[in-house]
Amino acid sequence: MFITKRSVSRRTVLRGLGAALSLPVLDAMVPAFTALAASPARALRRLGFVYIPNGANMADWVPAAEGSGAAFSRILAPLEPFRDHVRVLSGLTNQVRGAHAVAAASWLTGVAPNESLTTVEAATTVDQIAAEHFGQHTQWASLELGLEGADFTGACCGNYSCAYTNTVSWRTPTTPMPVETDPRNVFERMFGDGDSAGGAARQARLAQDRSILDSVRRDADGLARTLGASDREKLGQYFDAIRDIERRIQLAEEQSAAVPDMPRPIGVPEHYDDYAKIMLDLQVLAYQTDLTRVSTFMLGKEISQRTYPHVGVADPHHSISHHKDEQDKLEKLSRINVLHMELFAYYLDRLRSTPDGDGSLLDHVLILYGGGMSNSNIHAHDNLPTLVVGGGAGPVKGGLHQSHPQDTPMANLLLALLEKVDVPLEKFSDSTGKLAL
Repeated sequence: MFITKRSVSRRTVLRGLGAALSLPVLDAMVPAFTALAASPARALRRLGFVYIPNGANMADWVPAAEGSGAAFSRILAPLEPFRDHVRVLSGLTNQVRGAHAVAAASWLTGVAPNESLTTVEAATTVDQIAAEHFGQHTQWASLELGLEGADFTGACCGNYSCAYTNTVSWRTPTTPMPVETDPRNVFERMFGDGDSAGGAARQARLAQDRSILDSVRRDADGLARTLGASDREKLGQYFDAIRDIERRIQLAEEQSAAVPDMPRPIGVPEHYDDYAKIMLDLQVLAYQTDLTRVSTFMLGKEISQRTYPHVGVADPHHSISHHKDEQDKLEKLSRINVLHMELFAYYLDRLRSTPDGDGSLLDHVLILYGGGMSNSNIHAHDNLPTLVVGGGAGPVKGGLHQSHPQDTPMANLLLALLEKVDVPLEKFSDSTGKLAL
């Protein structure tokens, strides 16, 4: 028997001027004999978390009916094209009390943080439990991204440290994970050569305004000649995505340079939607190249005063969230919630359109979308806005609204998510069991 298919290592890297480009999952990365035996390699499992701040207008969030085929609510409507991958869960609660800092810190821990400016302490989050498991196989154990600058010193919410509002990820009870907000930093971390010589070469490349892809062109062309048609197409799509993100980051930097008085970090687009989409696309690339299998993304941080004039909300988000049941403010809060959901739908579309093994990235990822507060007007931590989305490389049934008895621990869902990605844990926080997914 002759095996003509070239085998490519999953750790193959294309190198160039200050660049080190990891590859997406290719057919050639499946051993030839495995392919001939019709036993494809097991799909990689990924776990993601997308956080929304300042609660939600739950009247426009929770579907009116339960079970399969329930019509999506106004806020969930943007997810209609992904219905079969979406499970809506209601009734889940974190048994904590407190304001916005507690919401963010308890979302993935189930515990209230320490209310002290001298002793910062919460608990290890589920994403970091998964990261410890998957990190041995990837370059990064986890990826933490956000859209608002973080300051881990001082008080941001009463006597609660800013550490509690600026991240949802904790490596240990006393070690919050910093959130990266500059897409250029993320891009160079992903594709720049990290050694000292590579750093100098990278600066030279940036000074010449050369693309990452220009730097690795020779290696890329050589690899492409050895691949089959399907892999060459995947490689071309991957390179197109990288070049598009580069172009968008460069455009943002040019816009930033044109308005030097604005305190916007270099590389951050002027418009919120553009900013969010670049950061979401970077997460897709991180999954596609197996740089990491665990990520957290904050669409905003608690007590965010961001405004959204392009959807008719010129008032600060946090102020709107304390709506006092006034219909005008509730309407504006719903508009913000819908905008965030539309951006999440963009992310799901990018995942679904990115091939991965015998399916797409959306088939092979589980994403928890939601927040640590429901009715923010009263700082409620019960009936949390919660979605589980994706396939996770396993049987997770979507297309339904799953209602649970009031005060069912959120930790029951977190345990179930870990189990679905083969990270077994008997108990977490105040869990009383594992939700059926």
